[in-house]
Amino acid sequence: MFNKDVYIERRSKLRNEIKSGIALFLGNVESPFNYPANTYHFRQDSHFLYFFGLKNPGFAGVIDFDNNKEYVFGNDFDIDDIIWMGVQPKVKDLAKKAGIDNSRPYTELSGFISEVVNNGRKVHFLPPYRGETKIELSSLLDLPVSELDSNVSVELIKAVVKLKEIKDKYEIVEIEKAVDIAYEMHTTSMKMAMPGVIEQKIAGTIEGISLALGGPVSFPIILSQDGQTLHNHNHDNVLEIGRMMVTDGGAETQECYSSDITRTVPVGGKFNKRQAQIYQIVLDANMAAIEAIKPGLKYRDIHFLAAEIIVDGLKGAGLMKGDTKKAVETGAHTLFMPHGLGHMMGMDVHDMEGLGENFVGYDETTKRATEFGNAYLRLGKELKPGFVLTVEPGIYFIPDLIDKFRNENLHTDYINYDVVETYKDFGGIRIEDDILVTETGNRVLGKPIPKTIKEIESIMAEGN
Repeated sequence: MFNKDVYIERRSKLRNEIKSGIALFLGNVESPFNYPANTYHFRQDSHFLYFFGLKNPGFAGVIDFDNNKEYVFGNDFDIDDIIWMGVQPKVKDLAKKAGIDNSRPYTELSGFISEVVNNGRKVHFLPPYRGETKIELSSLLDLPVSELDSNVSVELIKAVVKLKEIKDKYEIVEIEKAVDIAYEMHTTSMKMAMPGVIEQKIAGTIEGISLALGGPVSFPIILSQDGQTLHNHNHDNVLEIGRMMVTDGGAETQECYSSDITRTVPVGGKFNKRQAQIYQIVLDANMAAIEAIKPGLKYRDIHFLAAEIIVDGLKGAGLMKGDTKKAVETGAHTLFMPHGLGHMMGMDVHDMEGLGENFVGYDETTKRATEFGNAYLRLGKELKPGFVLTVEPGIYFIPDLIDKFRNENLHTDYINYDVVETYKDFGGIRIEDDILVTETGNRVLGKPIPKTIKEIESIMAEGN
């Protein structure tokens, strides 16, 4: 964990945002995958971790805004635990590492919350995402599970977003560590992307790199030559010449900060003419979008800048036609890029998304679109220094979506369907980097991962 002053300052900032009641942060508990003693790798709740820094399962944190007090609730290990795990720190000592003097057994949390509620004070809590957390909150607050969502604290959600969306210097260091691990993952993936290799071998190898150099992967690896499926977790294909392999993967550091990088490479290491043409369009969109990032711009506008570059490129390839701006305004480009340009990143790979995408990616002046494609833009609001976000344009040839658009006669002024039909076997391409918004512009985080055609062909030659 960081120095205790980091957590003291974070909680102090939260107290400046909320004036009354208490904030209850339940940490995660162990989760078994086949019997109680055989658990998944433990991952602490990110919001508890942000404000309290402790990775122990079964803990809770409380910030009392009325009385300017803070508490950690957790049970000390007993002899049965020590036999299996060795001597463990006392809860009071762990709490002090987070800058908190008040520690209590977890068994006292229920009575503490009951007293707060009986005194007419508000209990602020964030949307729970695990079943066991919902059950515990339901018990502590004497609320049916079905009523938890309607009782979450919007005030706390907005305050947490306001604090966590601005990354401090310690967080940026951690994210760059995660990107540097992703460098090793992705360059290894490139070198292994040869005909006859089963995707699973590559996916397993690069997941092992993350575990060896930091922590678990920051999300289940997306790796497939069927890149037209945006989040393809199936790794059963045998790689074939003529296909493009998408690898979307990132690492998590020991402090639980994430990276999220995507690279797309030609199986065998050499782009053919058609692959190179489509790939360069995506790369041009990626690089132009990164160059445009600076404070004060809405990310939605940068998304549409990337979309226009994609339309221009597809026009050059004979796949689209007509006026570029009008094609984007009408949504014709969404046949090829039916997702947003990127999302917030930090302690979670889709940072704070469990609080609600509209709270994280939008605000009072930037409302979410409702039409196909544009509605999937996770981040649209004005950029501020300290934001860390992804830039991930793509071009995909999704046969079912092509059929749907064509059968409904959509965007016929802008799409050359006869040409598009010949690309149904192409797959997809996505190129993604992690970007820090600075005071004057932006900075690409971490060691540069090969992404130009020349760079990719060069590094893949090392795998032959």
